[in-house]
Amino acid sequence: MALGGGTYLVQNKVLPGCYINFISAARATATLSDRGYAAMPLELNWGPAGAVFTVTNEEFQKDSRKIFGYEYTHDALKGLRDLFLNAQILYAYRLNGGGEKASGTFATAKYPGTRGNDLKVIIQENVDDSAKYDVSLYLDNSRLETQTVATAAELVDNDYVVWKKDATLAATAGEGLKGGTNSSVDGAAHQAFLDKVEGYPFNILGVVTDDDKIKSLYINFTKRMRDEVGAKFQLVLQGKAADYEGVINVKNEVADEGVPKSSLVYWTTGVEAACAVNRSVLNRVYDGEYEPVIDFTQAQLEAAIRAGEFSFHKVGQFIRVLNDTNSLVTLTDSKGEIFQDNQTIRVIDQIANDIATLFTEKYLGVIPNDASGRISLWADIVKHHEELAKIRAIEDFSEDDITVDQGDSKKSVVVGDKITVVNAMTQLYMAVKVA
Repeated sequence: MALGGGTYLVQNKVLPGCYINFISAARATATLSDRGYAAMPLELNWGPAGAVFTVTNEEFQKDSRKIFGYEYTHDALKGLRDLFLNAQILYAYRLNGGGEKASGTFATAKYPGTRGNDLKVIIQENVDDSAKYDVSLYLDNSRLETQTVATAAELVDNDYVVWKKDATLAATAGEGLKGGTNSSVDGAAHQAFLDKVEGYPFNILGVVTDDDKIKSLYINFTKRMRDEVGAKFQLVLQGKAADYEGVINVKNEVADEGVPKSSLVYWTTGVEAACAVNRSVLNRVYDGEYEPVIDFTQAQLEAAIRAGEFSFHKVGQFIRVLNDTNSLVTLTDSKGEIFQDNQTIRVIDQIANDIATLFTEKYLGVIPNDASGRISLWADIVKHHEELAKIRAIEDFSEDDITVDQGDSKKSVVVGDKITVVNAMTQLYMAVKVA
């Protein structure tokens, strides 16, 4: 069972945990956690099925064929290449992993999916020992391995197949595995992913889909996780207004044929996940492989900003991010204009995640709720915020901005926190006097 978390209106929570509100200020041994963690459901022809699996940037570059069934440069991995231009860790899930495994006389594919149909077994008599066979496994025309054995029972399973140990070996020019299929993708497949990924720590959740109902499913999941569970991440999708600071709504489609029009979500997910807490994605050059649709007028781009749309536009020879904004458009006293900027959300999410981790690991159920204990918590939060100030994520911070008091019960503490977020420069106004 997860610890309690999310926001609070009154101090009436039952579960132990951290309940943190962020509101706009009225107008008149803590460390910073890493970023670069993304989570995405994927439609794949190969790979683990039924569970979330972790892929690092390095593993993707070195072992993409083993993990995803294709060489790093293959067109099937274009979206993931866009993602891993910036993301460091991906929590992936196969939406269509419920199909059948390809199989043949001598082996069965390790994973279900159509890519298993491209595996082939070639068996030849060993030139040095006629009692043995050279059993070779190929993917397309690339040899994956050769094992020299006397019987099938001696074959060692690998990253691609499980050998049929009771098979009778005989020379063959090549037998392809058959029957590998992908399962269909529907709302249930997406819900299964969301159920499984709920406990993983990530900065950005991305979903590449053109289905409006699926987009709504992810928006509702994100709102629940941020506001009720206390898991601070943002969702990236395309073409769906959400009016919520936790959702980044990409405006642009792609002109590429044969791919979802929402494929810019890959790059946006990676760049937002990896963006440092003291940086902005604004004006970043799109260096991915898709062809974004960017034929917008100045008026349309201005309207996109007002509508809370994350947009790409052309500047000279480059395609750049117009504004690092989220989908929030309805402003209130508690959520002002500053909440529309993703840099602000990165800062407050960093604070929420770091302080929750600090409290859970150091204080929860361990430190007495007396004056000394509260002073210790205050000092740790001050230290954390001083680190944010040092890297210019917040400014004008004073230790007096933090208060830690006993709550309504003897077991609770109430933290008062005031921060001023530093945002990247976005506009230049210059008056030049000419003599």
